[in-house]
Amino acid sequence: MVIPDMPDHTPPPPKIRIEQVSYFYGAKQALHDVTLDVPAHTVTVCFGPAGCGKTTLLRLINRLNDLVDGTRRTGRIFLDDRDIYAPGADVPRLRRRVGMVFALPLPLPGTIRENIIYGLKLAGERSRTRLEEAVVRSLTQAALWDEVKDRLDTPAMAMSGGQQQRLCIARSLALEPEVLLLDAPTSGLDPISTDKVEESLLTLKQSYTIVVVPHSIQQAARIADHAAFLLDGALIEYRPGSELFTNPHDTRTQDYVTGRFG
Repeated sequence: MVIPDMPDHTPPPPKIRIEQVSYFYGAKQALHDVTLDVPAHTVTVCFGPAGCGKTTLLRLINRLNDLVDGTRRTGRIFLDDRDIYAPGADVPRLRRRVGMVFALPLPLPGTIRENIIYGLKLAGERSRTRLEEAVVRSLTQAALWDEVKDRLDTPAMAMSGGQQQRLCIARSLALEPEVLLLDAPTSGLDPISTDKVEESLLTLKQSYTIVVVPHSIQQAARIADHAAFLLDGALIEYRPGSELFTNPHDTRTQDYVTGRFG
């Protein structure tokens, strides 16, 4: 008698593992022993009141805080089970694998097309065909192609604020990162532009792992597959978004998501 193979219910390894991470700006401790796993191909939100450490945590994932003097980190962060802070780690390669978009849109001087291909050319890409393919692909992924396809050679600075932010997302996507970090990417946008960015995230997670600092509780609840609530640098609760926002386990989370503080 042949016994059929039992289905394997072992969860896949996380794309990002944050393990007992603490972080200090001089004598000020910004993060306290944070541990969490970020699954691949999901939208994970990190939210909490101002100064809770969420942006610091985001910047640690692609080592942007290496550029800040007088800081100190303990704990480890893994990308695909490799310690990104291990001696000899290739930081430029890490930052290509882990793209980041900031709250304030920062288009480069030049045209829409030049903004998209800048990073690729810097990385050594010279094929005009591949550069043009990247322009179409990344602008489409950022839900911007239909709006700008007839004016790719016009100045990026002439775009609306919402378009500029989606251009910055497209610029990161042109390098085909594995992870996309978004720090309050819609904080200065109108509701229509915000909706377009949020819709694009739901599509992008099929190809990328996305970590977002949302600009509001409402946005966090709309887009989160998983949600991490931070308070005073400590991770209070980390659960699927559908559970955390409807049935938080910790009273501090309950108080924050219902607007009792923050």
